[in-house]
Amino acid sequence: MESNESSYVSSPELAPKRPSPPPPKSPTSDSLEKPTYIRFLVSNAAAGSVIGKGGSTITDFQSQSGARIQLSRNQEFFPGTTDRIIMISGLIDDVLKAVELILSKLLSEINLEEGNDVDPRTKVRLIVPNSFCGGIIGKGGATIKSFIEESQAGIKISPQDNNYYGLNDRLVTVTGTLEEQMRAIDMILSKLSEDLHYPQSVNVPFSYAAAYNGVNYGPAGGGGKFQNNKEDRSNSMTIGIADEHIGLVVGRGGRNIMDISQATGARIKISDRGDFMSGTTDRKVTITGSQRAIRAAETMIMQKVMHEISLEE
Repeated sequence: MESNESSYVSSPELAPKRPSPPPPKSPTSDSLEKPTYIRFLVSNAAAGSVIGKGGSTITDFQSQSGARIQLSRNQEFFPGTTDRIIMISGLIDDVLKAVELILSKLLSEINLEEGNDVDPRTKVRLIVPNSFCGGIIGKGGATIKSFIEESQAGIKISPQDNNYYGLNDRLVTVTGTLEEQMRAIDMILSKLSEDLHYPQSVNVPFSYAAAYNGVNYGPAGGGGKFQNNKEDRSNSMTIGIADEHIGLVVGRGGRNIMDISQATGARIKISDRGDFMSGTTDRKVTITGSQRAIRAAETMIMQKVMHEISLEE
């Protein structure tokens, strides 16, 4: 059954703007004026409190912050976890305001459940593209050490998880009180936003669990995992694309799928109508070729679907 949570997501036009606040201690005024984004994990149970009844809470948070808040659908988790993905986009101050509203809400829920026994120091796991983690770490770990000292929060960057092919993100765990977490997140996001390429990586925000087209990795060969790193070996990966969006991948007369195959060198096969990924209404899209070709084809497929859906919104 199709989730109705897409109705909770605002389009950029619907997210009202707040008056511009005074510039925080971010590196450059330039980066303050450019759109950015942040992603982090929430448990499936906690996601309901972020959405609120009929989407009231998420709508209110968007109104208060001026940022856009998106949430991956029920059962669409970050690989290797049972947590859903929240993505917040907008100007850096608006994004930070939305993060604080959400974390405050989650903390108040914990306090209600556990009373006075709750630990004031909690954890939030940010999702950061692997290619940008070096900027957070700094030379010899100097940047991350300074962030820890200044924020008083614990900051830990996970190693790259090679169990999930195509996963190019790492988790950055920030531990502390809400105030400590917000200081650390401010520093991390400001650092990420210094790189002009970082905001551009928002184009495919849910490349492993697309919130708006139901992409799920399924068993293909080694269960979606690859046992070798040889580029010339033929590998296979199967992803699921929501049945109503499969036409975006195929294109008129098969044009899109032929273009993607020619551009990447990968072979792409789509399951017959009614042949779905187990337990879903997602059609199977099997991509075969070298790992590089598969990665390129998967990205092109995702971009095609995400672009068309963003136009529909």
